[in-house]
Amino acid sequence: MQVVIFKLNNEQFAVQTDKVQTITDGMKITSVPKAPDYIKGLINLRGNVISLLDINLLLNIPKTEEEKDNVIIIEIEDELVGICVDEVDEVLDIDENIIEKSTDENRKEYVQGIINFKDRIVTLIDIDKLF
Repeated sequence: MQVVIFKLNNEQFAVQTDKVQTITDGMKITSVPKAPDYIKGLINLRGNVISLLDINLLLNIPKTEEEKDNVIIIEIEDELVGICVDEVDEVLDIDENIIEKSTDENRKEYVQGIINFKDRIVTLIDIDKLF
């Protein structure tokens, strides 16, 4: 399984690369009046208008003080959405045997599992269940 690892407020998360369309930064964000809090706005990616979601709010993770503009474009049910992340770390091939089931009751519906590397722990998100 191949995953993209990214950071949100010094925590590491991963999504499967088969959901990821592209990774970009420096996008101009157009705000949407009266939109829910988790919608940061709209971005234009090669002529496609895409909703930009605040994944920190959806995962209940405090934001860092420094606003980052890294965006991961994800395909969910034939629709593209963007998520803002603090930093995109790497793309890795992992053995599915190292994924442990999560015991975190607060996030369990979104969390596909925990990837336990020797030097760090990465939370694997089931992006379809998150949205």
